Amino acid sequence: MTRRDVKFSSQGQSCVGWFYPAAAEATTPRPCVVMAHGLGAIKEMRLDAYAERFAVAGYHTLVFDYRHFGASEGQPRQLLDISKELQDWRAAIAHARSLPEVNANKIAIWGSSLSGGHVIATAAREPDLAAVISQVPHFSGVAGLLAVGPMLCVRLTFHAIYDALRGLLGMSPHYVPSSNTPGKLGLMASPGDLEGYLKLVPPGQPFDRRVAARFALFIGLYSPGRNLARLTMPNLVQVAMEDHVTPPGPAIRAAAKSPFTTLKQYPKGHFAPYVTPLFETFVADQLAFLKSTLN
Repeated sequence: MTRRDVKFSSQGQSCVGWFYPAAAEATTPRPCVVMAHGLGAIKEMRLDAYAERFAVAGYHTLVFDYRHFGASEGQPRQLLDISKELQDWRAAIAHARSLPEVNANKIAIWGSSLSGGHVIATAAREPDLAAVISQVPHFSGVAGLLAVGPMLCVRLTFHAIYDALRGLLGMSPHYVPSSNTPGKLGLMASPGDLEGYLKLVPPGQPFDRRVAARFALFIGLYSPGRNLARLTMPNLVQVAMEDHVTPPGPAIRAAAKSPFTTLKQYPKGHFAPYVTPLFETFVADQLAFLKSTLN
């Protein structure tokens, strides 16, 4: 599959990504899907698998890394700032619209896990988007905290406060693991989280599994699912019913109140959609949704 490296500016810094041209020949601009990953993850962690499927189906696809992560600029490294990531989403959409081969009126955005919430928040501010795909999404900060559990929440809070103080003093970040085994410190530490997360990293791919701890102060306040009722473009919400990272309940309840939402429910847990066999089911439903909304 042919792809090209791309860069675009977000608040004066470069976000780096890949552009997959649609495989189908066309004399007119074609729709484009814009994609980015979830908590602390980079584009190499299986986003190429989705992008290749979308391109083969006839959609241009833009995949990018947030600032501070992966190949993108931003210091300090591994700084997960929700407001900055939402800025990066808007910059990526603007870049996609600027490409001559892209139909600027047919932009879809795709997010998973934390970015599954980001795309809902972004779409609420970008009403001209054509479609939204939200896979195993973070919809509720409260539900996320309950999933972490009280003991781990307390531990993470102490680390987060320490890191935030270091940031105020201009010092280097204090990091915590983005994923870990149960009982150990990590933003995701349910059974299977570490194995599921690292399974997405290709062999030989450099990957930093840390995140600046201050993020833990803000995740409980971030409930992008509240924006779902504001969306007026078609949107697909896909939940995993055994998900202990982003519990499906908030998304199911929000979808029931939105006439523009197609809700799909699947077995298994949070990381199953990225790999076979469930990957095939998720991506097939995504392609069917895109066909119904972008063609």
